[in-house]
Amino acid sequence: MTNVIQILKKRGLIEAMTSEELCDLAENPLKVYCGFDPTSDSLHLGNMVAIMGLAWFQRLGHTPIALIGGATGMIGDPSGKAKERRLLDEKTLRKNAEGIKKDLETVLDFDHPTSKAMMIDNLDWLGEFSFIHFLREVGSCFRVGTMLAKESVRLRLNSEEGISFTEFSYQLLQAYDFLYLNEKFGVNVQIGGSDQWGNITAGIDLVRRVRGEQAYGVTFPLLMTSDGKKFGKSEEGAIWLSSEKCSHYQFYQHLFRVTDADVIRLMRMLTFMDMEEIHEYERKMLQPDYVPNTAQKRLAEEVTRIVRGEEGLQTALRVTSTAKPGSDTALDAETLESIAADMPSCTLKAQEVVNEKVVNLLVYTKLQSSRGQARRLIINGGVYLNNEKMADENRVISQEDLIDGRMLLLGVGRKNKKLIRLSKENE
Repeated sequence: MTNVIQILKKRGLIEAMTSEELCDLAENPLKVYCGFDPTSDSLHLGNMVAIMGLAWFQRLGHTPIALIGGATGMIGDPSGKAKERRLLDEKTLRKNAEGIKKDLETVLDFDHPTSKAMMIDNLDWLGEFSFIHFLREVGSCFRVGTMLAKESVRLRLNSEEGISFTEFSYQLLQAYDFLYLNEKFGVNVQIGGSDQWGNITAGIDLVRRVRGEQAYGVTFPLLMTSDGKKFGKSEEGAIWLSSEKCSHYQFYQHLFRVTDADVIRLMRMLTFMDMEEIHEYERKMLQPDYVPNTAQKRLAEEVTRIVRGEEGLQTALRVTSTAKPGSDTALDAETLESIAADMPSCTLKAQEVVNEKVVNLLVYTKLQSSRGQARRLIINGGVYLNNEKMADENRVISQEDLIDGRMLLLGVGRKNKKLIRLSKENE
């Protein structure tokens, strides 16, 4: 068996471990879990590090368990948060949990012959606790001084917002999850983002106190860009794993746009590509004949295939080809309608488009924040109308510009597109 800990280290997927002993234990099959609180009805690209961690464990013979926090999601984890989360109702949490399950099923194998992935909800056991019972059975195992020393708690205590007792108790709930899974399924490893270190060690300590057994924790680095921003965020918000919240095209394009400084690291962390192939791309990028964005294209294809499947990737590639500036693809309404669901679009009235200046349309469709900025972009050759570069800052949209009399394709640079539909008269 290839050692999963060594693989994860080589790929930059481990930030810290509670014990190096885990590397030796990984020579034999382990059961490992990672928790996902249903704060939204989809996970986002930043969650892919944890999902890939579970996937690598499964690929190398270990059993991955995805824990949906139906109960802990009602409380809210203070880790990494400057303010208390908005508490969600049970109906919303159930809906969110279903969405997360769909995301996880695209990456993890729930029909694996020997290492079948499991998906469970902690509401199944935490929901049965009475408050008194929980305080007696779990609360008595914790010391307030230790809980206050956790970084996530300490930072919030020193903030203007402070921390509620509700959030303060979160680490007890997550710790009990580890104890329950250890007793019920023999789980002895928990993985999570680096902001989960305090919660993970609390669980390890509870397992030791109650069962006298050794448990282990592994944390992954949070997915950040080279300039210190969270990866998986755009100006419009999170890049969701669900195709219902983020089109195949937008998902693919976000990955295609990563900088040269980030692309190799993301290949290691977000794909199953062989390390030698990744090193080859790293070498190619240093050569004078390297074609820009070659590595980004490979990254975008691999991650999109993992998350959206082959069909989703082909849709993203088709839309990308059609929307490419100077594309040979003939733009007609039928072609644009076929990709409309997979790229940013809006519907406007004819009077809002025809005889309107392009600079005004760029601002109105939020492709640019101001008319001045739009004019400068046109002058510098950065605006495309129906895939053709514009040069006139005073250009007005005419009836002849409309594709089949009812559509326009506006582009800012080579990557930001907006398909504009004209509404019918009776709409």
